[in-house]
Amino acid sequence: MLLDQVINGLVSGGLYALIALGYTIVFGVLDKLNFAHGEVFMFGGYVGLVAIALGADLITAAIVVAVVGALLGLLVELVSFRRFRSRDAQVTAALSSLLVGLILDELVQKYWGSEPRSLGISPAVYTAGTVILGVRIAYVKLAIFATALVLMIGLVLAIDHTRFGREMRAVSESPDAARLMGIDVTRVTQVTFAIASALACVSGLMVACKTGAVVSDIGLTYGLKALAVMAIGGMGDVRGVVIGGLLVGVAEGLVYQVGLGRLAEITVWVLMIAILLLRPSGLLGRSETAVRA
Repeated sequence: MLLDQVINGLVSGGLYALIALGYTIVFGVLDKLNFAHGEVFMFGGYVGLVAIALGADLITAAIVVAVVGALLGLLVELVSFRRFRSRDAQVTAALSSLLVGLILDELVQKYWGSEPRSLGISPAVYTAGTVILGVRIAYVKLAIFATALVLMIGLVLAIDHTRFGREMRAVSESPDAARLMGIDVTRVTQVTFAIASALACVSGLMVACKTGAVVSDIGLTYGLKALAVMAIGGMGDVRGVVIGGLLVGVAEGLVYQVGLGRLAEITVWVLMIAILLLRPSGLLGRSETAVRA
């Protein structure tokens, strides 16, 4: 039914947006892309797998995943970005982060293998649900969407209304001017990476909860879609990324609804091309002319 596909689309879109937010806040602060972000997202599912295997419930596992993700983000910042701050070193930093991601992916495949591994959640979790407008919706889907929505709204509010958010915006405008204002640019950068990677790892756990399994090649698929979502919403625009992620998810759901499920994977690319042809800066991105003005 249409409502069922729309809800599925909102769940998937919320996850796309959550992953893309990590790309966006790092890009907005550093003007650089962290190509290890997709693998960090993938790794979150495996951290959750270990936590659940050790007896943790989902909430405890999510906390563990967020902490590990934050630490991993600090490591990526230290290895790939700390020494490459100039504009001339942007390509070097991007390639360095790509290599970190490849190493992480290789380590996961060597230890856990490339085959899907069950998360170990009881099948009853996926059958329990409620009826909304005549459609039965699993509680796990509602929980995933609600969690993604809370995290996205929380990040937007934090950027808009907290001291750290103001510091982050100042660094994104001009790191040199931010230093003159007494802002610790290194600290802001580290915390930004920690937040972005924590969100990515939690997203990885949420995707694992949605599918019931973890798999090592999921980082590339979701990572590329998250980059497309960032372009659709507007490079560096947090609100645009949220709207773009939900839009992509619902569009994929509608493609399934009309019987073109085989084309669902290219929906995001068709949508990106169409939107960027009409608005090159993305849905809420500022054009270069507006920025110069």
